[in-house]
Amino acid sequence: MEISSLTQAVAAEFAPKSTYLNTSSCGLLPRRTVEAVKTLADENAAGTGAGAGSFDAVDAARARFAGLVGVGPDRVATGSSVAVHVGLIAASLEPGAEVLVPEGEFSSVVGPLSVRGDLRMRYAPLDGMAEAVRPTTALVALSSVQSADGRIADLEAVRAAAAAHGARVLLDATQSAGWLPLDAGAYDYTVTGGFKFLLCPRGTSFLTVTEDAQETLSPLYASWVAGEDRWNSTYGPVGRLAATARRFDEAPAFLAYHGAERSLALLAEIGIDTVHAHNTGLAARFRTALAGIGHEPVPGRSAVVAVPGLGSRESALARAGIAVSVRAGNLRAAFHLYNTQADVDHALEVLAG
Repeated sequence: MEISSLTQAVAAEFAPKSTYLNTSSCGLLPRRTVEAVKTLADENAAGTGAGAGSFDAVDAARARFAGLVGVGPDRVATGSSVAVHVGLIAASLEPGAEVLVPEGEFSSVVGPLSVRGDLRMRYAPLDGMAEAVRPTTALVALSSVQSADGRIADLEAVRAAAAAHGARVLLDATQSAGWLPLDAGAYDYTVTGGFKFLLCPRGTSFLTVTEDAQETLSPLYASWVAGEDRWNSTYGPVGRLAATARRFDEAPAFLAYHGAERSLALLAEIGIDTVHAHNTGLAARFRTALAGIGHEPVPGRSAVVAVPGLGSRESALARAGIAVSVRAGNLRAAFHLYNTQADVDHALEVLAG
């Protein structure tokens, strides 16, 4: 999509009332998404719909997400949070299995693995993950983009090292899906929260599983929604689970998924490559200017910019109508399709103070 077309698409869907640089915490909802949620809420209030929501919307969101990350819908399960998906994967590991995780990784990735208590957890610096994989490693679990500082992992090196040692890879794409191109089929498992750069309501998340890796997972929380024939699986044991990754589905939050289908459609219309160029261009402008006023950001080409030791300036930015966040002492700004050069310059003006 050309810049002029992107500008028109954004203007039709977003009207932020602040300089919003906080998508790493929560993305803004497009107008079409809000309308879909309101429509279903009104139907639920009036009793005019066929039920609490439609599985057609859930399956449409599944297909939209699959298209964005390069896999078929049969490889995608839906849920409510990253931790739920990671917990399912954690339960599949043998007692004593070795799990390698970056130091400082987000707790939704680490927690479900570490609380088992019978896994051997190892931690390594993000830039040394590939070298830390060894023959005893069963699973490498990491985020493509780190929540605390926006660093992008060397995913190609990690995949190569894991393949050389027979380890599986679990990738959390929550901070990258929606702006960083992703081939989910290159990983045994990916998990993605939908409420950040995918612009979905909170309560949407996606698990992708390769055909081979599907055999490692047990559908521990399979309910009737995971049945091959949902509406004939509502009583007693589910007679036949879905033959696809849908057997790992969690019961959906319909309001969230009715909105998610619309948000994911918007990203598909714009194109992830277009969003990537836009977001990283703004982030690069911000990084360069920050260094020019004496604040050294974490280097890189991420759409998420972190400035160590500058977290104390968050309140001054908030007073100026600029939304950012503070993580691990870093001032964190995240750029997305609804941001402009004027947003960058506004933040810089306050920081230059």
